[in-house]
Amino acid sequence: MNRITNYIRQSLQDIYPPEEVKALTMLICCDMLCLDALDIYLGKDMILSECKERELENIIFRLQKNEPIQYIRGFAEFDGRRFKVAPGVLIPRPETMELVDLVARENANACRLLDIGTGSGCIAISLDKKLPDAKVEAWDISEDALAIARENNKELAADVTFLQRNVLSNDWGKTPSFDVIVSNPPYVTEAEKKEMDANVLDWEPELALFVPDDDPLRFYRRIADLGRELLLPGGKLYFEINQAYGRETAHILEMNQYHDVRVIRDIFGKDRIVTANR
Repeated sequence: MNRITNYIRQSLQDIYPPEEVKALTMLICCDMLCLDALDIYLGKDMILSECKERELENIIFRLQKNEPIQYIRGFAEFDGRRFKVAPGVLIPRPETMELVDLVARENANACRLLDIGTGSGCIAISLDKKLPDAKVEAWDISEDALAIARENNKELAADVTFLQRNVLSNDWGKTPSFDVIVSNPPYVTEAEKKEMDANVLDWEPELALFVPDDDPLRFYRRIADLGRELLLPGGKLYFEINQAYGRETAHILEMNQYHDVRVIRDIFGKDRIVTANR
C-alpha cells in the first residue's frame, strides 16, 4: 500500500465502513487526482504536486465532515450522464433509474410529459433524451434546485421546460394536456431520520426528503388529485414511493378513480414504483 492510499484509508476508517473506504480511496486516487490505477494496485509510491496535495487535503477534510462525495466532485452519475449537484439539490439515486426506464419503455409515443419535483432534473432530462419526440416539462418549488436543473439541461443539450411550482397550492391554471406525469416526491418520514446516515441528514435538502409522520402521503394524494385535472384521458401517472407505503399509495389512486394500478418492486425486491392510468 503506498503512502497516498494509506493516508486516505487511515483518515476515513473511523467514519466510513471498510468497503466504502476502499471505494472512496480508488475514486479519489483515479478519478479526482488522476493517478494510474495499475500503480495503485501494485502499491507503487507516488509523489503529488503541491497543488494535488492541497486538493487531497481538501477532499479528506470534506469527507470527514460527512459531505457526500457527489457534492465534493460536483456531479452525480445517472443514466450514463453526469448531472451537476450541490447541497441545494437531492443526489440522484440508482433506484430512480428504474422509474425512468419504466416510463420510457411504456410511453414511446407520448407527446407531453410532466416531472413534478424535478430536483437536479435527472428524471426529466433522461426522459427527454430517451423520448426525443416528446415535450418534457418539469416543476420544482425550489429555485436553487431549478437553477441546477437548468444548468444540467444546457450542459446535456436537453430541451426540458423548467417552471417553479408549488404543487400543494392552487395558484395556477390547470388544463388537461399531459400524457404522462412522473414524480419522485419527498417521502421519508421524520421517524425514519434515525436510520439515515449523516451524509444525507447533514447535507441533502430536507425539503426534498421529508414528510410529517402524521401525513406521509401528502404529495401522492395531492398529485393524484392534480393528475385528474392535468392528464389527458388515458394518461398515465408514475410515482417513486417509500417502500413502506406501496399498498397505501395504490389505494389513493384507486379512490381517485385511476385504473390498472400497479405496485412494482425494485431490483432489491422492495416496493418502489406505483403506476396507474387516468
